[in-house]
Amino acid sequence: MTTDTSAFKAALLASIACAGLVTPMAAFAQTAAAAAASTDENDESNIIIITASKRSATLQDTPISVAVTGRAQIEESQIRDLKDLQTLVPSLRVNQLQSSANTNFIIRGFGNGANNAGIEPSVGVFIDGVYRSRSAAQIGDLPNLERVEVLRGPQSTLFGKNASAGIISIVTSEPKFDFGGNAEVSYGNYNAIIVKGGVTGGLTDKIAVSLDGNYNKRDGYGFDVGLNQKVNERNRWGVRGSLLFKASEDFKVRLIADYDKIDENCCLTANIVDGPTGNAVRAVGGRVISNQPFAYVSASNIPSSNKIANYGISGQIDWNLSDTLALTSITAYRRVDSDTNQDSDFTSADLIGNNENHTNIKTFTQELRLASTFDGPVNFLLGGFYFNEKIDIDSNLTFGKDFKNYANALSGGAYSSLEPTLRALLPGTPAGTFGAQGQGVFEKYNYKNEAYSIFGQVDFEPVEGLTLTAGGNYTHDKKAVTANVVSTDVFSGLDLVLAGVRAGVPATVANTSANPFLGLRGLQFLPPFLNFPNSVEDGKTNDSKFTYTLRAAYKFSDSLSTYATYATGFKASSFNLSRDSRPTSANFIPGSPAQVPAPAPSAIRSAGLAVTNLTTGTRFADPENATVYEVGMKGQFDGFSFNLALFKQSLKGFQGNIFTGTGFVLGNAEKQSTTGIELDALMSPIKNLTITTNFTYLNPKFDSFTGGTALQPGSFATVPTNLTGQRPAGIPEFSYTLGATYSAKLNDTMKATFHVDYFGSSPVLIAQGLNYKREEQSLNASITLAVTQGLEVSIWGRNLADSQYITTLFPGVAQSGSLQGYPSQPRTYGGLVRYRF
Repeated sequence: MTTDTSAFKAALLASIACAGLVTPMAAFAQTAAAAAASTDENDESNIIIITASKRSATLQDTPISVAVTGRAQIEESQIRDLKDLQTLVPSLRVNQLQSSANTNFIIRGFGNGANNAGIEPSVGVFIDGVYRSRSAAQIGDLPNLERVEVLRGPQSTLFGKNASAGIISIVTSEPKFDFGGNAEVSYGNYNAIIVKGGVTGGLTDKIAVSLDGNYNKRDGYGFDVGLNQKVNERNRWGVRGSLLFKASEDFKVRLIADYDKIDENCCLTANIVDGPTGNAVRAVGGRVISNQPFAYVSASNIPSSNKIANYGISGQIDWNLSDTLALTSITAYRRVDSDTNQDSDFTSADLIGNNENHTNIKTFTQELRLASTFDGPVNFLLGGFYFNEKIDIDSNLTFGKDFKNYANALSGGAYSSLEPTLRALLPGTPAGTFGAQGQGVFEKYNYKNEAYSIFGQVDFEPVEGLTLTAGGNYTHDKKAVTANVVSTDVFSGLDLVLAGVRAGVPATVANTSANPFLGLRGLQFLPPFLNFPNSVEDGKTNDSKFTYTLRAAYKFSDSLSTYATYATGFKASSFNLSRDSRPTSANFIPGSPAQVPAPAPSAIRSAGLAVTNLTTGTRFADPENATVYEVGMKGQFDGFSFNLALFKQSLKGFQGNIFTGTGFVLGNAEKQSTTGIELDALMSPIKNLTITTNFTYLNPKFDSFTGGTALQPGSFATVPTNLTGQRPAGIPEFSYTLGATYSAKLNDTMKATFHVDYFGSSPVLIAQGLNYKREEQSLNASITLAVTQGLEVSIWGRNLADSQYITTLFPGVAQSGSLQGYPSQPRTYGGLVRYRF
């Protein structure tokens, strides 16, 4: 029987065309009801083509500080996700925090976002030109990566409102008209299994398709003694289909549909300091794994679940209107559905029964741009961008069955024994036992954001080699938020000052230690919440900003160029969508009406809106405004290339976002600045040997941050602190990578490739206010044997020296004097088989 290979391929590709676009769409419906970093081994010139400036250009000819990581480097270094990318790009920091949906990107020491959905990141993430607005939409394992570009410094002129610190641009491979594909299977310690594969080819001479998928599963490297199960596992998969319609060399359309799913128990939290509350936890039968962060052992009473679905469709049209004008349109609609739950007291005692969060994000974006390629001295790029996003959040934090006994252990029994007295003094107190299981805070937020940008850039070459660039961007951003938060914590709704007055304490000292009831104020964890919008707070922001870039670039020769840039950036206002959202001091003066003197008048109190135990804080953070002065030089010679940048970057109104264990403190630094140096170099001293080095020096400081917050030594409480003049925590002075790759041809069909890279950084404070430091290190290596045409076998290891450090610190929840943190990932290693066809 004869097999018709071409017929088989056509049938297979027809199936791909359907599956690639229908499979994600089916999941979509079910859940809802820059050219490659061309490191081609056959290309001895090794020219890297990128799209950092929304035009295809060589890295040498792109006058921006940009780090590019190509497919080969990603494979050799076993970069499993964006979190691993920081070991190759030292000016990039990626922090994994309290859930699988919570990843924070930082460039040059600037960045925020994290797990507060109201806070947009300062580092914009784009995948195939589509903006991913929240970290939950950015962290999937993307198959068939072509390159990752990290643009350092403000990029608002071309990328809009949320690029005040930089851009991460991820590019996947387009479908090919030649039939081909790849498949790989990796197995490592902790039973880590990763399967990736893809196939591509042409259906006709004008239509090509591709279908790629990935599966990533790993046992947890931690163990929870309370649950008797492993934690910090991996369990995620995804599928991505793409169709390319190329009508001619001047017109093409690319459609992409993708769906990925995460269902994991993450993330392990370690006790750093077992404070005085630890004995109270043990008194109610709970366990605390004290001061052993790198034993990777925790104690919980419920698993930390993370169920995240991230999916969307996009279409890009590239149309050469003429030999000198090109039009590009990118349209996308995306959704993220996230359901998480966490034992937020991080003990096996049932103190916090649930900390559930259900978040749904719907995002529509449209970009349109026109670019010229004139032969003359002037070229331009003109475009517009529209953004529309809706977020719905439904969350709750409730007391567990052990909370009441725990509160009694902390108060010597007063929490319960004083209940009859307090009820008698405060008639009308709601029914329900103090601290009863199921009491808590129940939150609903509705967030709407609409924005548009108009941008343009002109390049003028008055003489050969010299290019003068001027660009501008006008962005208008408006947001509207509705909060409906209800606290059923009976005890937190009591006015203990009023109780003291009615018990005979003089009103003039009722708000001092003379009032015996105030010793219980520390147990009022979940006080009533003032919802908004209200007659004083409209729950809206409306921001407009013009940002611009001025640049001069000079090309001395084909091998050496330099540039100088002044640019501004912008990030719109962010809302604090958490139970720590509070009115500002301009709208409210805290205090009890029963105290003497009474609190000063304020707009909220005068409007009759004040609720018991209301304090001040922030509802939202004002916009960020960035500026950067930067000079750079780029060189590419036989056997050696480098990119050097020196800069001074500042952010006025930097949006600080501090995690408190169950919520967030949001505010603006008046000014934060960083002076730094970035150097990326590659050399090939002998044939088949490539050595890479990347170095970053950062000298950041808070020029002015009078309304800052820090963790207080001893209690570890988040307290107001004037941070002016201090160095921001978490930003090392030096970061560097050193890597080497050597390829040896063993015979006509076999080749061996040896790769090693090392990442390190200088010691740095982990949290503002505390003298705890981390020093990051990671030694990674791989050996790959190309056995026959297309078949490769590898062994690999990451963090081979098993370096250990704490990534993040935060106060223990309802446990004053206790400190928690997230330990770094331990050594991982394994083997891989890959086949390309």
